[in-house]
Amino acid sequence: MTNHAPRTVERHCDVAVIGGSAAGLAAALQLGRQRRSVIVIDAGEPRNAPAAHMHSYLGREGLPPSELITVGREEVRSYGGEVLAGRVSRVTRTDDDRFRVELVGGHTIVARRVLAATGLVDELPDIDGLAEHWGRDVIHCPFCHGYEIRDRRIVQIVTSPRGLHTAPLFRQLSAQLTVVLHDPVEIDDSELGALRAGGVDVVRGQVSRIVTGPDGHVMAVELPGDTHIDADTVVVGPRFKVRVEPFEELGLRAAVHPTGLGDFVETDATGATAVPGLYAAGNVTDPSQQVLQAAADGSRVGGMISFSLAEDDIRAAARPSANEADWDHRYGGAQMWSGNPNGTLVKEVSGLAPGRALDVGAGEGGDALWLAEQGWNVTASDISQRALDRVHDEARRRGLLVERHHADANSLDAYETAAFELVSAQYASIPRTPDGRGVQNLLNAVAPGGTLLVVGHDLEPMQAPIDTAAHSRPFDPDAYLRVDDFAAALADSPGWEIEVHEKRPRPAGAASASHHVDDIVLRARRLLGWHTPQHLYDQLALH
Repeated sequence: MTNHAPRTVERHCDVAVIGGSAAGLAAALQLGRQRRSVIVIDAGEPRNAPAAHMHSYLGREGLPPSELITVGREEVRSYGGEVLAGRVSRVTRTDDDRFRVELVGGHTIVARRVLAATGLVDELPDIDGLAEHWGRDVIHCPFCHGYEIRDRRIVQIVTSPRGLHTAPLFRQLSAQLTVVLHDPVEIDDSELGALRAGGVDVVRGQVSRIVTGPDGHVMAVELPGDTHIDADTVVVGPRFKVRVEPFEELGLRAAVHPTGLGDFVETDATGATAVPGLYAAGNVTDPSQQVLQAAADGSRVGGMISFSLAEDDIRAAARPSANEADWDHRYGGAQMWSGNPNGTLVKEVSGLAPGRALDVGAGEGGDALWLAEQGWNVTASDISQRALDRVHDEARRRGLLVERHHADANSLDAYETAAFELVSAQYASIPRTPDGRGVQNLLNAVAPGGTLLVVGHDLEPMQAPIDTAAHSRPFDPDAYLRVDDFAAALADSPGWEIEVHEKRPRPAGAASASHHVDDIVLRARRLLGWHTPQHLYDQLALH
């Protein structure tokens, strides 16, 4: 990349998912499995962040919420979906009726569909000490955390008539339940009579503060007159506010929830909002959803978005590649790269006898053109036809012959089998697949006695946490194959010899960029008389 590369990036995808908790990730997984390009933008502010464990999720009972998110991200990335740390500032329409998703920090994403999985914010009553214990000793849902407080002293603070509806559930969980009618709540006397008859203490009075014991846990609630009610757990029903601010320019408005306790986004049976192309799933549409229901809702709506996109494509007689639009856009403007060959390619190939070479992810052709100048019979392959057109124009200007091959590295039989003495992938962005097809395709293309050369960025320095209030990431490197994926596939194969697998300082050349300090380099040779065994391909899905 040149030193004059723009500070901000515009990405293109089929679907932008705003919100990376259970609903958003489940939708992204569904879409990725339909071969749709998906970018999830996650500000890292899930509703259940204070909770140590989640419950009633079949197969994941008791798992910390953060672990579910970690697993979900890995699953989405395994299908090439990207999960970006960032925050969306606003969403608007483009002239061609797509969506422009603007991220804090200046990056943008252009998408055919948008899913709002932004969740909601719980607004707690203004009671001293309540927020500090929220999600631990202060809870609201008998299904999420009720079993863990069974038989303990529970004080339920009721701040609205609707707040009393969970009292019978907490009574079932503990015989030590006290209901405090926080002034000025008016409750039907028949409801209160039923509770009292069931052994529940009912008290009227405004709670002034939550009393904390020496161990840091809730000890009591305090009422006027220095009255204390002993408590191990406090139950309170918050108001809820959905996060719809990024969508306001599109005309999306939150509706008052039937409970009167907050707002929500209305959708039809497919998850579509009143704004065409904008969908919603999870707590933003239903505040009562636990994690399991939110994930199920996201999965369902992801399927509906897949139907919507497929219907558009079949009407247009089109079958677009998931990532082709993104790369075509990036090669649609000014020249992106320096035009020089990558320094590692020059070093590693200089001692090889020229033959047939396949340059995977050729881009504008700096490597392919240099190889042709050294006497190689070169095929430049890329997912972007615009990139290949630039290769063609430059090759013609230099009087070079470079064959072009428009292909997705993850398509079935993307390249000729055992046909190339050199297969080179220099910083190639190949999305992951669970079966490792991209790895398999490159290995298959190497002729017996030929060389595989894969070079990628050392990503560790680029993966430090960021403040999503001020910055957003434009790319997710974990959604793409790494050099180590190729090395792992080759390590136990008798048909290959790994000659180099190491980290090196970045050489000068086409890929130089301020954020990129070191390279990971893999050079392997396919042994004469060997073919790639099936057991190697079977192992690819494990990495």
